Amino acid sequence: MSASEFDPTTAPAGRGERLSADVRREQILAAASVVFGERGYSGGTTDAIARQAGVSQAYVVRMFGGKEKLFRASAERAAQKVVDAFRTTIADFTGDEAPHDRTLALSVAYINLVVDRGILLTLLQLFSLGHDEGLGSLARQCFLRVYRVVREDAGLSPEEANAFFGRGMLTTMLLAMRMPDAAGDPAADELMACTFGETSTTLIELSRGQIPLDGGR
Repeated sequence: MSASEFDPTTAPAGRGERLSADVRREQILAAASVVFGERGYSGGTTDAIARQAGVSQAYVVRMFGGKEKLFRASAERAAQKVVDAFRTTIADFTGDEAPHDRTLALSVAYINLVVDRGILLTLLQLFSLGHDEGLGSLARQCFLRVYRVVREDAGLSPEEANAFFGRGMLTTMLLAMRMPDAAGDPAADELMACTFGETSTTLIELSRGQIPLDGGR
């Protein structure tokens, strides 16, 4: 049976058990983050997402109701993963941390998410649609959700939050353009060392392990 014919509603997950609806949903959203991340909202299709997830296109449409709803769900998933990572980190704060220590801990939490390149690129695709009448509002809502966590939960001042997001955006852009692929170039090494700090080596290794959709073609 080909991936295009596969429907998880009739296939067992192993040992006679079927995947739950939540697991199926996450499977499709993870695939959507890869496809939308690499191809953008206009270039991503439910057919490509179905192939990436290994399910039928009909199943994808039946679960999400179409491409825009699927993109919305994928974008909200990406933003929520950032929120969850930050809140998990903040839960370990004692209240005695200096602002620098808090921002460093949040930065490490964010950087750990780039193991999933789809999350990184899906957020960039979402933010690039700020002009869109339907999706622009979602982009702003998702960003402000993360901002409120940094300001209210982490307790950073407006100025500290501004500096944190400024560096975070540079981190995001460098990773999106795969700057670690230029490791060895003095200018690239200097820029990454200044931006990523002690995590530079780890990020370079993570990026090398990320294979673009269709092998980058």
